[in-house]
Amino acid sequence: MEEKVILVSENDEQLGLMGKMEAHQKGILHRAFSVFIFNKNGDLLLQQRALDKYHSPGLWTNTCCSHQRDGETNLQAGRRRLEEEMGFSCELKEMFSFVYKAPFDNGLTEHELDHVMLGYYDEDPVINPEEVGSFKWMPLEKVKNDMGLNPEKYTEWFKIIFNEYYQRLL
Repeated sequence: MEEKVILVSENDEQLGLMGKMEAHQKGILHRAFSVFIFNKNGDLLLQQRALDKYHSPGLWTNTCCSHQRDGETNLQAGRRRLEEEMGFSCELKEMFSFVYKAPFDNGLTEHELDHVMLGYYDEDPVINPEEVGSFKWMPLEKVKNDMGLNPEKYTEWFKIIFNEYYQRLL
C-alpha cells in the first residue's frame, strides 16, 4: 500500500490525505519534517541519501527527514524515522517550520510545510542501507562553507534551512 502524505494549508491545517507520489507529481503542499542531530562537540550528523531514492539520490542532507503519518505528531514521526533511517532514537525538540517548493529534474516537486526538529546523540548511527548511503559528523561552519562551494552535493531543503535559518540551528 502506498504511503500517504498529509495535505495542509500554509497554517498547517490538515486538509486531507494523498498518495506520496501523486502529491509530489502535482506539487501539492503537504506536511514534512527534518531532523538535525548534534553531538557534544556541536557537530551535525549528516546523511547521504541512498542512490536508489526517487529524488535527490546520493545527495547530502540533514540527519533524517520524511513525512508524518495521519494521526502522528511531529515528534513521534521524527523519532520513528530517526530509528528507521539511522538506527537510534533520542529526545527531539521542535524548533520552527517553513514552507518551500522545489522542482526536481525528474518531474517531481517537493512542496512542503517542513517542521524542523533538533536532538543530541553522541554515538555513530547504524544506518539502514535502503535509506542511507553514508553518514558523517561535521561542524556547522564546515557544512556552511562546503555548501557554498559545492551546492550541487546537498538537497534543496537542506540548503534552504541553512541559507535562511542557520542562526536558529546554532
